[in-house]
Amino acid sequence: MKIALGSDHAGFPLKKEIIDHLQVKNIEIEDFGTFSEDSCDYPDYALKVAQNVANKNYDFGILVCGTGIGISIAANKVPGVRAALCGDTFSAHASREHNNANILAIGQRVVGVGLALDIVDTFLSAEFQGGRHQRRIDKITGIERKYNK
Repeated sequence: MKIALGSDHAGFPLKKEIIDHLQVKNIEIEDFGTFSEDSCDYPDYALKVAQNVANKNYDFGILVCGTGIGISIAANKVPGVRAALCGDTFSAHASREHNNANILAIGQRVVGVGLALDIVDTFLSAEFQGGRHQRRIDKITGIERKYNK
């Protein structure tokens, strides 16, 4: 499994914790930045991760900003990306099982480190169930095609 990670300055400390957690599990990762707590713009890092996930260079992406909202909105502008903002483990597994999410977004100012790592583990271990859920994903893809010409 290969994971692309990115954050802005507000998510940088939590991203470091997530990286350490994934490295202990021997999961291959690439950090697309930022690399400090100096103020920066989250769309820049959302785009890098989203493009790489959409192009299938990575299996999944993980994005972190202050709330997770802005970075997930930016990532979802890339066709083929289904970024899910999760603040609990139920949403994390449902986003994979029902929505086939390929990017997890987390808000550092919203969840603590322990919960964030549980959310990451849940997201990465869940599998898309297909079936009736695929029909809905196909409809999302249809919307992307209609408006991303």
